[in-house]
Amino acid sequence: MPQLSYARYGKDNIRLYKVHKDAETGTQSVTEMTICTLLEGDIETSYTEADNSGIVATDTQKQTCYILAKQNPVTPPELFASIVGNHFIETYKHIHVAHIRIITHRWTRLSVDGKPHPHSFYRDGEEVRVVEAVAREGQGISIRSGIEKLLVLKSTGSAFHGFHRDEYTRLPEAWDRILSTEVECGWQWKTFSGLQEVRSVVPRFDEAWEAARKITLETFATDSSPSVQNTMYKMCDQILAAASLVEAVNYSLPNKHYFEIDLSWHKDLQNTGKDAEVYAPQSDPNGLIQCTVTRQEKGKL
Repeated sequence: MPQLSYARYGKDNIRLYKVHKDAETGTQSVTEMTICTLLEGDIETSYTEADNSGIVATDTQKQTCYILAKQNPVTPPELFASIVGNHFIETYKHIHVAHIRIITHRWTRLSVDGKPHPHSFYRDGEEVRVVEAVAREGQGISIRSGIEKLLVLKSTGSAFHGFHRDEYTRLPEAWDRILSTEVECGWQWKTFSGLQEVRSVVPRFDEAWEAARKITLETFATDSSPSVQNTMYKMCDQILAAASLVEAVNYSLPNKHYFEIDLSWHKDLQNTGKDAEVYAPQSDPNGLIQCTVTRQEKGKL
């Protein structure tokens, strides 16, 4: 007999925008999010017997996000994701797990005549802040925070040599090269006992995001990189040191390749090695380097 071994459903791509209006200063702040909610629980019969009585409609999930956004702060996103997830497992006794993913889109305040404008913003890139919170009945709330789509490039200060060579190897060694990648960085928080504990550490979430972003950018720029592997490990190590409630940090960094163009065929024009100035950006195939660094367990060397 077949059995249902996995069941989860919800609402994806919930677009939400909230404005905070400071009546005293006249300054407004804005937050734009894309939310995904997925629920698990006693919902098997909706699949196996066409019984929808246990289904919390996906439209209900969407409307719930809007209502909770009106009633609660939406920043930091770790807190709002926890509020939404906790609502579902507390409101519906047959729902035991709620997965909430929030993507926060960038809106940066404009400056006019050298002063921050009170209500105008611009999008200065596709970088996003991401949060995944999972509220489990009787087990607390787990949260993963992250940065995605942060595109970076440095025109020198990167090398790659001394790697294994055999009869399949054609790649030449490089002592100086362009390094570019689209950063995907995430950090896993310790498991929180519930919403109250999440609320008690709210300042830690923005602090960790700011530290992770700063560490990523500054290490990328200043490290004389012998490899992407070594540079990302240094980033992880620093983030763990900066955020004491974080248990693990991971990076996924795809190489954005820029290849030298040999122009010697045209009047012996030199454009390789130390003379390289014009490059051809490549889309694929590309290297992809990933790692996860965790805290060393106590008692282990």
